[in-house]
Amino acid sequence: MNNVNSINITDLPWIIEYDSEKCMLCGKCCAVCSFNAIKVDVQKRKKVRAISNEEGFSIDSDQKAIPVIKQVVNETNFCRGCGMCTKVCPNGAIKAVRNNTESFGTRYRAKSAQSVKRGGRSNLHTEGRTLDKIKIGRISQMTDPSLDALRHTFDVRTNLGRVVPADKLKFEVVNGELKEIKNIQMPVNTSIYPIIISDMSIGALSPRMWEAIAIAVAYLNEVKGIPIRMCTGEGGIPEKLLRSKYLKYMILQIASGHFGWNRIINSMPYMQTNPAGILIKIGQGAKPGDGGLLMAEKNVRLIQEIRGVPKADLLSPPNHQGLYSIEESVQKMFLSMNCAFKFKVPVAVKVAASSTSVSVYNNLLRDPYNIVGGFFLDGLQGGTGAAHEISLNHTGHPITSKLRDCYLSAVKQGKQGQIPIFAGGGIGMNGNLAADTFKMICLGANGVFIGKLILQIAGCIGNDFGKCNACNTGKCPIGITTQNSKLTKRLDIDTVSQNIVNYICAADVELKKLLAPIGNSTLPIGRSDALICVDKNVANRLEIPYAC
Repeated sequence: MNNVNSINITDLPWIIEYDSEKCMLCGKCCAVCSFNAIKVDVQKRKKVRAISNEEGFSIDSDQKAIPVIKQVVNETNFCRGCGMCTKVCPNGAIKAVRNNTESFGTRYRAKSAQSVKRGGRSNLHTEGRTLDKIKIGRISQMTDPSLDALRHTFDVRTNLGRVVPADKLKFEVVNGELKEIKNIQMPVNTSIYPIIISDMSIGALSPRMWEAIAIAVAYLNEVKGIPIRMCTGEGGIPEKLLRSKYLKYMILQIASGHFGWNRIINSMPYMQTNPAGILIKIGQGAKPGDGGLLMAEKNVRLIQEIRGVPKADLLSPPNHQGLYSIEESVQKMFLSMNCAFKFKVPVAVKVAASSTSVSVYNNLLRDPYNIVGGFFLDGLQGGTGAAHEISLNHTGHPITSKLRDCYLSAVKQGKQGQIPIFAGGGIGMNGNLAADTFKMICLGANGVFIGKLILQIAGCIGNDFGKCNACNTGKCPIGITTQNSKLTKRLDIDTVSQNIVNYICAADVELKKLLAPIGNSTLPIGRSDALICVDKNVANRLEIPYAC
C-alpha cells in the first residue's frame, strides 16, 4: 500500500485513460513511451454470480488475472502528455488527459529538495501576446499604388555587419571626382535573408536534427536563392562541418562556457571558407541571468569530444566569463575574433532583453572602431532545451517594447541602421512567421531569429501549456532533443529538412504579400507608420497609431 504522503496519480500533470476492453495487448504504447511512464501489469478481477437452485440461490465467484496497461506514478517516470501512445495504438485504447488539479511541482520539490527543471517555453499566459494586437494598417491605394506581389521583384535582404555613415566611407571627392582613400579598414558587411535560424547548442539537439537543419540551409542558399543563415549555438560544431564549404552559411557562437572553441581554433588553418559571422553570447531571453543546462543524460561521448568536457551536467555561466563591461567586450571582439578572421567576418553580440538593453546598445553605437557588426536582442518567450522552471516562468523581458526602445534611441542619435538589430524570443509562436517578422521589422528590427519554431516544423509535439516540455531529459519522443540513438532514429532527416525548406519558402511568399500592399519592394525597417494597434496601451508604449 502506498504511503498517503507519497506522490499520487492525482498529483501528476497528466493522467493516462485506458480502456482494457479496446486494448489488444500489442505492447506498442509501452514500446514507444520514452519516459517509461506506462507498463504492462496484471490486474486481479473477481466475478460474483448468483446461481438459482431448489433451495433458492447460492453465490459463486471466480478470480482471474487480466493483463493491463498501468500508469507509473513517481517523480521520475511520470507522463509528460506527449501522446505518442495514442498515436501508435491501433484501437484508440489509451490517451493522456491533462489534470487541471495537479500539484506535481509542490510534490516534486518536497520529495527531492530540488528545483523543477524542464524544456520548452514559459507556461504562464498572463499578459497576452503583443504582436497579435498589431495589424498592418497602411495600405497603398489610388495616390500611392500598391505592388503586385506575384509579378514585382522584391529585394528581401538585410545587413549583417557594421554600416558606416556616408562621411565615414573610404572615399572623398577630389576635383569633382570620387577617389578611394587608401589604408582605411572598412568594416565587413554582408547581405543576408532577414530570418536567421537561432543558436541551439550542440548536445541540446540530436545529430540528426543538426544535420537536417544544415541540409535545409544549404539547399535554401544554393537551390532556392534564399541566403538564410544558421547559428551554431554553444558547444562548437562537428569538425567535418568546420572544414566544409557550408561553413559560409553558419554563424559561429562563442558563449560563456567557451565549450567547443578549442576544436574551432584548431580547425582554422583547414577552413575552406570563412563563417558567415561570429556571435558572442552575453545572455539569452529565456532564463536570462541563469546559465544554460546540458544534463548528463544528453552529454554522450560525441558531445563530450566536441565540447571537450567529461560526462557531467554542464552549466553555462550566466554572463560571459571573459567580458565584464561593454568597453571590454568591444576590445575583446577587436583583438580576438576580428583579428582571427582578418576583419572579413562580422562580429555580433547577443544579449537578453532587459531594462538595461538600451544602455548596452548605446554603448555599442559609440564604438569608435566600427567593428560591432550586429546586436541580437532576445526576449523572454524564447524556447530552451533545459532550464529551471522558475526562471522560465518568472524572469525576462518581452521583446517588442525593448526592440522599439533600442531603435528609437538610435534614431534620436541619427545612428539607426548602423548596428543591425536582430530580434528573437517567440517569433512565429502563432505559426505566422512572416507576419511576426514583418511587424518586428516595421518596429525597427533588421531581421529576426527563430529556434523553437524550427523544432515545431520538425515535428515537436510539445506546447506552451505543459505538454511534453521534456527537452532536458534526453528522452524526446520524436528524436529532436535527445542523444539516445534508438530515439533519434525516429527523426527522418530528409523529411525534416524538406519541411524546413518548404516553410521558409512559404514564409518568403507571405512576406512579399505583406510588402506589396504598403508599396515596399525592400524591407520597411522602422516604418512604424505601416502599423496600427488595437490595444491603446500597447499603441502608446510603442508609439504607433491606435485603432478601434
